[in-house]
Amino acid sequence: MTEANMTKEAVTVAIGSDHAGFRLKEEIISLLQEEGYAFRDFGTFTEESVDYPDIALDVAKAVKSGEYQRGILICGTGIGIGIAANKMAGIRAALCHDTFSAKASREHNDANILTMGERIIGPGLARDIAGVWLKTDFAGGRHARRVQKIIDFEKS
Repeated sequence: MTEANMTKEAVTVAIGSDHAGFRLKEEIISLLQEEGYAFRDFGTFTEESVDYPDIALDVAKAVKSGEYQRGILICGTGIGIGIAANKMAGIRAALCHDTFSAKASREHNDANILTMGERIIGPGLARDIAGVWLKTDFAGGRHARRVQKIIDFEKS
């Protein structure tokens, strides 16, 4: 695991991918470095096959614990790794392949993990999505009530 402590104080990021998302994860790490985000790379570190639930669990734990405020997970489609992350109470992972969904997932759903698929989108769009997602705050208001219902449901 590698860690980079940069100058951006607003948001700390846990990032990870399986082998099918490795190249896109490296692109998003470049964005995090350029923008000055503090982040930790939870792997994988090669294109050798790994099981995405393992990476999803590590990132989800780091976000749930509060060690990192947000997470980014990448696999081939963004689906499997997001399903795995969403099994952990307190995680609201959102699969986004466009900037509108990325913004809405933060404003309306307070998503704390972004998932994307390397086999679905290219690096330029992925950078745009991650950039919007990282800079968008939760709107609160009527959305807070709805998110609270999700949190309450998880507890039951």
